[in-house]
Amino acid sequence: MSEPAPGSATVRRMIVGAQLRRLREEKGITRAEAGYTIRASESKMSRLELGRVAFKERDVSDLLMLYGVTDPEARDAVLALLEDANRRGWWREYEDVMPGWFQNYVGLEAAAKILRTYETHFVPGLLQTPEYARAVLASTTPPLTGRDLDRAVTLRTTRQQVLRRSDALRVWAVVDESALRRDVGGPEVHRAQLERLLELMERPNISLQVLPISTGVHAGGGAFSLLRFGDPDLPDVVYVEHLLGALYMDKIEHVERYIEVMDRLSVDSLTPEATYDLVSKMISDS
Repeated sequence: MSEPAPGSATVRRMIVGAQLRRLREEKGITRAEAGYTIRASESKMSRLELGRVAFKERDVSDLLMLYGVTDPEARDAVLALLEDANRRGWWREYEDVMPGWFQNYVGLEAAAKILRTYETHFVPGLLQTPEYARAVLASTTPPLTGRDLDRAVTLRTTRQQVLRRSDALRVWAVVDESALRRDVGGPEVHRAQLERLLELMERPNISLQVLPISTGVHAGGGAFSLLRFGDPDLPDVVYVEHLLGALYMDKIEHVERYIEVMDRLSVDSLTPEATYDLVSKMISDS
């Protein structure tokens, strides 16, 4: 298996999409008009401009012509970026054990600079031990078993390399206290997971806050994640997973609402220092 690299393909696809959107808007061309040029629906044009689907070189060439980009160097620069954007991500090796709607998330996660996440039932995937991940993945419906389960665990642990690369992903996680107290995989697996959290909290790129059960009613609903990228052309993305799929939101008003909720959750939660003490006490009490 090839080593996973930062999510360059995903981020380049998003940058190409952002550039095409900017060029279209500068010319006052609607998505529907642009879509007609490349035989695509308005909804597909939206997905292309958001970097959610792969580009065809012919389509991009036609759009650049429509937008008046005739300078050879300018066209070649976009097409070179497009070639990188269409490369397969390392995670495609696991398509057999990964829902199609999750593949975009793995690419976004690999490309992100900051991840803020709120989890209600489990320790966030990037912070899980292999044994804890195995217990979680085996609980799915239908359950993963055998080789499929092994590969799903490998996918999850391979994703964690974003925490160890030179430009490590900055993770700020808020986890409901009940998630940490839930005995996932048995006492030994549970204890090892708590010990792993203490190790991770010592890293400068990881912050963990526990939302106490005593908080009562709070701002959070279900679990969600906020992803922020290093390129100013790329909008923040909110990821919300549900039983049969996932939502990806990048409209400013939607993202701002989720940021407000995340900020409120952070205020209501224990500080990272108090969280460290609580996790330590959970271990000593186990």
